[in-house]
Amino acid sequence: MKKRNYKLLNEEEIKTYIAEHEHEAKRSDSGLYYCIKEEGTGVQPEADSNVTISYVGYMTNGDVFDYNEGLEINLSDVVAGWTEGIQYFKEGCEGILFIPAHLGYGNTDYGSIPGGSVLVFDIKLIKVD
Repeated sequence: MKKRNYKLLNEEEIKTYIAEHEHEAKRSDSGLYYCIKEEGTGVQPEADSNVTISYVGYMTNGDVFDYNEGLEINLSDVVAGWTEGIQYFKEGCEGILFIPAHLGYGNTDYGSIPGGSVLVFDIKLIKVD
């Protein structure tokens, strides 16, 4: 069975979600959307930085699939949407990432996340090491 290309569907889903929730989001060249809710004043991470973040991950329908209040990770070890998106934040920043499937888990089911899904993350960048 042929897998669907979700790029166009994801783009429309993200735009609709942003409009319905009245977010002011920017789009990167990769198709990632991000929204800075509270500017940070600290260090800005790079693609291979170790960071500590708190986050809630959910679908555009509001279903939460993950959360953590103090995850320590290297940005090279996560989905491409996080690697790119968290680099737009500075330490102390709070924002939202809207990650299309091609920057998340692609067309493959991942746990409770169906393949082709848009991922939304409320993120606070606590610390950059």
